[in-house]
Amino acid sequence: MSRNVVIIPARWGSTRFPGKPLYQIEGKPLLRHVWERCRRARKIDHTIIATDDMRIAEVAFAWGAEVALTSPKHQSGTDRIAEVAARAKNFSIIINVQGDEPLIQPQLIDRMVETLLKNREVGIVTAAHPFENSRDALSPHQVKVVIDLAGNALYFSRAPIPPTKSSGPSLFLRHQGIYGFRRAMLLQFVKWKPTPLEQAESLEQLRALENGVRVHVLVTKRGSPGVDTPADAEAVAASLRKGSTSSAGLRLQKSRARR
Repeated sequence: MSRNVVIIPARWGSTRFPGKPLYQIEGKPLLRHVWERCRRARKIDHTIIATDDMRIAEVAFAWGAEVALTSPKHQSGTDRIAEVAARAKNFSIIINVQGDEPLIQPQLIDRMVETLLKNREVGIVTAAHPFENSRDALSPHQVKVVIDLAGNALYFSRAPIPPTKSSGPSLFLRHQGIYGFRRAMLLQFVKWKPTPLEQAESLEQLRALENGVRVHVLVTKRGSPGVDTPADAEAVAASLRKGSTSSAGLRLQKSRARR
């Protein structure tokens, strides 16, 4: 029987935030917040943490997570989840949720599964949302995506694209780093060599576009903020205390735009 799964890649060695997956936010490791959110998705059969670090694995085992140990040689989270998917032929749809997205919306995960099930022409599905403030799009740390009239990605960039007249509506969309793959597409993706645009922008998703893959973008009203620094984690903690995700998202977007 085929299975829809979330795989959360997690590593210890973040340059800006070593040990980030186990950083405590409101009494729980950051990674556990992500895992618990993913498990609320109704269309997901399994939620797996993929890591090469026994410190992460042991803590995740202790709270009851399913953990897959992977090679320490992987260059990206996509490579890490592909190793897990390659071992499991019954995986049908794989959703890659970053291990630093503690406010990820379960409903978005379900929408990604539905999109891949309904439209066989879509190779990969991801998500984006309008910037709270279009000036934040000037930051190279905020990835932008341009979509066509059918909602498919035309291009991803760190540059502020497309140019927007000050008097007109903002066309900037902030890309959120969550991806849905069919198993065959994921395994093919990691076999391709890095492509010229991917290397120029340092954006792995451009590899798919350069190889002719249709990447569908689900546009949401707002996104869930990731955690890059301890200050970001504190903003998420404040949001959890207030029971709101949008205010933390705004603060995190502004802080990243200044980097």
